Amino acid sequence: MNNKYKFYIAGRTRNKENILKICNIFENFNISHYCFLKNEESHKEAELDLSDKNLADTFESLKLEDSRVRTIFEHDLNGLKNSDNFLLVLPAGKSSHIEAGIAYGLGKKCYAIGEYDVTDSLYLIFDKIFKDEDELKEFLAKGNY
Repeated sequence: MNNKYKFYIAGRTRNKENILKICNIFENFNISHYCFLKNEESHKEAELDLSDKNLADTFESLKLEDSRVRTIFEHDLNGLKNSDNFLLVLPAGKSSHIEAGIAYGLGKKCYAIGEYDVTDSLYLIFDKIFKDEDELKEFLAKGNY
């Protein structure tokens, strides 16, 4: 997978509905993006079903050494490396926060959308935290990303 993307969209599988809404916004603006919830190739290769309502539980029950975990990791990391910008959809889990740190370390512009539980100085890695979808749409419409 050597596709280039404008954005990498990260979040927690349990926040699937919100993440997919955000993906739809990017699709409506015709902005290329990588989202783990839409990467059928990685899930097929890992023999996981994206439509499984218990996907989060299924995945979390796998051992770290499971080749399916490695497959998802490699696809997601390649998507992140090949994206210009990073967007974290809050609330998010540990993995997506780690992805935010990787994106920041790679010099990507980092953004988040949604409310965070508590102030954390490390949230200063985000160039902007959008309060809602309307604010994100305004930003994307300007094309300054």
